[in-house]
Amino acid sequence: MTTKSAHSLVPPYIEELQAYKPGKSIDEIREQYNPSRITKLGSNENRWGHSPKVEEALKNQWTSGNNYPDAGARKLRRKLADIYDLSLDNIVLGHGSESLLSIIAKTFFLDEEDAVTAQGTFVGFFVQARIRGIEVKRVPLTDDYRFDVEGLIEAMDDQTKMVYIANPNNPTGTYITVDEFEWLIDHLPEQTFVVIDEAYYEFARELEDYPDSMDYRLDNVITIRTFSKAYGLAGFRIGYAMGESTLIDYMYKTKLVFEPSMPAQKAALAALEDEVFLGKTIEKTKSARQRMYEILDRKNIDYAPSHANSVMLQMESQDTAESLTRDMMKEGVIVRPLAGFGLPACIRVTVGTKEDMDHFEKALDKVFTPR
Repeated sequence: MTTKSAHSLVPPYIEELQAYKPGKSIDEIREQYNPSRITKLGSNENRWGHSPKVEEALKNQWTSGNNYPDAGARKLRRKLADIYDLSLDNIVLGHGSESLLSIIAKTFFLDEEDAVTAQGTFVGFFVQARIRGIEVKRVPLTDDYRFDVEGLIEAMDDQTKMVYIANPNNPTGTYITVDEFEWLIDHLPEQTFVVIDEAYYEFARELEDYPDSMDYRLDNVITIRTFSKAYGLAGFRIGYAMGESTLIDYMYKTKLVFEPSMPAQKAALAALEDEVFLGKTIEKTKSARQRMYEILDRKNIDYAPSHANSVMLQMESQDTAESLTRDMMKEGVIVRPLAGFGLPACIRVTVGTKEDMDHFEKALDKVFTPR
């Protein structure tokens, strides 16, 4: 049988694509270093788990595992519609934020159109855009690691279809303000829409100058939120997008029919019913962040003040960041180096339980000596 070269079977942008590399897993660290304890602080998971109502909701789930899930996820969309005072037509669900970004990339772009975002933001966006062959213009972050809103507008041209903003941003934990968001909307070209990724919304929503995009009800804004972070459902892979009904209808045309799964839909419904767990997660995250700041201050390590469930450390160089990452993993503490996010001298560390933070502090004291 005659075979073709693999290079001839894919477009250049796929051949050149740098695949998304997730944070190290517990099994990987155990196989590589076999430390006595492993604390996973590299993937921004909810270290306090998820609501006990989730387990209760899933007790009898597996008796119907032979059936397809509700393709319209109507119960969950009704719940979300009630929360946000929306119609069902304004909501679409997917396998987390990255799946929704993939749907957007497939749905709205012509071949010559481009997107604009920051240099140091969620790497999954860059991957999903390049899978579709979309050119992404990257604007450097400000000196304090925030989106440069004026720079985003300056980078746009007649071919710019979309601007992507993560707010709060991953991996920096910083955010754009109400004034910045409103200025951006006022200066947006007519043909351009905004995707605002609010995966960490629950951790920032109480800030006085944080722009909750759902307060604006704009036809040219698609809001993405997830159950992976504050709700602790990362393993279920479920998120949702909200926007003008015509835009959402187009997204339904390109999404996988039966995503998200039946267990994911039930887990999300149960999580939404437990506001007590959500509130405790937010308060515990604030407390753990403060402890992280104290640890880093004691070690004279620079960091960006965060409004997510992680803190970004700023090291002297990429070599220092990579060395510290490796040394911490040898001690069983998984952290995330950020070269793949365009921030090679930085490390992202999820905040967590007292035991998590104790282990982080003990390992850092062992492997890092301030200069």
